[in-house]
Amino acid sequence: MAPTTPMADGEAGVLLRAGLASPAPGRGRAESGPAAGSPAGAGGPAGPAGPVASGTRTVAPSPLDPGASRDPHRIHRTLRERFPLTYDPLLRAWVLSRYADVATALTDSRFTHGHRPGDPPCVRAHVDVDVAALRSVTERTAYVLARRIAERPQADLVADFCHWLPAGTVAAAVGVPYRDMMRLVRGRAAGALAGECGGQIAVREKALASFLGNVLSDPDQVAALRDAPVGLVARAWAESLRRDPPVQIAVRRTSAEVPVGGGVVPAGASVALLVGSAGRDPERFREPDRFDPLRDDPGQLTYGGGFCPAVVLAGLEAEYALRALFTAMPRLRLADGFRPVWAGLITRSPRSLIVRPGG
Repeated sequence: MAPTTPMADGEAGVLLRAGLASPAPGRGRAESGPAAGSPAGAGGPAGPAGPVASGTRTVAPSPLDPGASRDPHRIHRTLRERFPLTYDPLLRAWVLSRYADVATALTDSRFTHGHRPGDPPCVRAHVDVDVAALRSVTERTAYVLARRIAERPQADLVADFCHWLPAGTVAAAVGVPYRDMMRLVRGRAAGALAGECGGQIAVREKALASFLGNVLSDPDQVAALRDAPVGLVARAWAESLRRDPPVQIAVRRTSAEVPVGGGVVPAGASVALLVGSAGRDPERFREPDRFDPLRDDPGQLTYGGGFCPAVVLAGLEAEYALRALFTAMPRLRLADGFRPVWAGLITRSPRSLIVRPGG
């Protein structure tokens, strides 16, 4: 049966280019290849929210199952608890879902083919970036965009703000005229600033939308962050990346056998890392579903810890987004009856943030 919530074209393309998804329209599970739970160890017994029986064996749910776009967390919970390492025929990859395993796979050299902004390759590649200049253009771009929507009775921050701030910041940083921004910034302009990482503008858009959605959904967070120092805003930004990472699934390939919590990943295997699941692992975080900028157990996996202009820009965009929006619209709030809805399989964020700029 076809998924009731299909992947967006861009998300499907990510997996197809990585060789992890089948182009066939069908959704049935292949019977060839490793069975779910082997050699990762057997899964637990089937339950109402967990794996389903397939013949005489128990099959783990897939991160691409119907309904996963709207609610992946039930599937992630089942995978963490019962199938910490499992082969997914639909993804054609081994799946890791626990924080400890995903964090290891993102940094262990035995997992190859890809890196996050802020990982060691960035540290070696980016050396001539003027952070003060990036701060200046980010601030200026955020305030221009905020003032443009301040007088409206209603606005969508995703379409009217989040979609433009990351692109506008890069455009301003490399001197692309505003009128040419969206045409050029996603190509050579972004690459001129930060190479491959600078081109991840769509990821920063989604991360920013999730950040604003998390803050505006809680009046207490709005009050706490309205005039907050930079340090608290940075903690709120990192907390949003943990709870609602813009990239839910990262792809790697093993160059050798790697022991993980659920067994051993074979050499030469494609591995799907469920970053979204890892960020809500109760073995790592207390009350993992709660957005808490003051938590004492932080740990986002979207970005590495090294220097990268894309990581710097993302943090600056979050900081100045809040400052510009609250300065231009002191009474900014979500529209009556509106609550953000996160959606997406490979990348994930609110599709809209309907606000009343005047309160």
